[in-house]
Amino acid sequence: MSMAHAGTLEVVQKRGEVQCGVTTGFAGFSAPDAKGQWQGLDVDLCRAVAAATLGDASKFKAVPLNSQQRFTALQSGEIDLLARNTTVTQQRDTALGAISAGVNFYDGQGFLVSKSLGVKSAKELDGATVCMQTGTSNENTMADWARANNVKYKPVVIEQFNEVVNAFAAGRCDVFTTDASGLASIRISKLSKPDDYQVLPEIISKEPLGPFVRQGDDAWLNVVKWTLQAMVGAEELGITSKNVDEQLKSTNPNVKRLLGVTAGAGKNMGLDEKWAYNIIKQVGNYGESFERNVGQGSPLKIQRGLNAQWTDGGLMYALPVR
Repeated sequence: MSMAHAGTLEVVQKRGEVQCGVTTGFAGFSAPDAKGQWQGLDVDLCRAVAAATLGDASKFKAVPLNSQQRFTALQSGEIDLLARNTTVTQQRDTALGAISAGVNFYDGQGFLVSKSLGVKSAKELDGATVCMQTGTSNENTMADWARANNVKYKPVVIEQFNEVVNAFAAGRCDVFTTDASGLASIRISKLSKPDDYQVLPEIISKEPLGPFVRQGDDAWLNVVKWTLQAMVGAEELGITSKNVDEQLKSTNPNVKRLLGVTAGAGKNMGLDEKWAYNIIKQVGNYGESFERNVGQGSPLKIQRGLNAQWTDGGLMYALPVR
């Protein structure tokens, strides 16, 4: 049996490490810090899967992939999990041998421009040159939007993400288009004078971003899917990395099931009953991860918006652990 066909959970537990496909460096989502340690919202999901399956959030390996390599690496078994700000689309979920395991960031495609351009709306971009990366859904979305709004533009399409950013910074194009989270990241981390640039108000697409696993491996799909659900559910229940030990004494049946005080959820997935406790203790709940990496505790300062809990008007709605 090839690695891709043996159960991934079994392979991961034997290997003692989760191999996780990430970006080549995207601040807030997946990028190495000054010490070379990978950090970010997507990296936290890799860490959480390692905590759930191996009891130790540090037992993961970040495999940097560009947008063209990412699905091939997953199909071939080079990685166990793709956590690389990847939009869930019908084609990706059905035709690439991959399957979505949930949404960890609700996003949408937007536009970054230099303030010197003097535009207030994307509809004023007629005749602009637009920088974007090859192999993403951004090209088609841009073409569809421009056609619908009668905007003519000249695409400048470049394969490597950093080269696209450099082209934009050097003034080779008027506009950079990608997911709005990406634009916030680029503005803060890649441009020498962030205040000279602005993200325009229009969001022109739905980009639900999240992890993918290989099709046909339902046990592993369950693990990745419920790892994310545990982080979202912990936030809803008020369980944090700081109070999780205290919460072991909770009388709330939902808390008891999530933390394995009432057994069952772990066994259902072939994991230790402390699977979710380990995630929350070592990585934190979804809100902790969001704030630290992309929210108010980070340079990106992205508002929770659609990524707030459903009780606060957002879309994060944890499936029940019962």
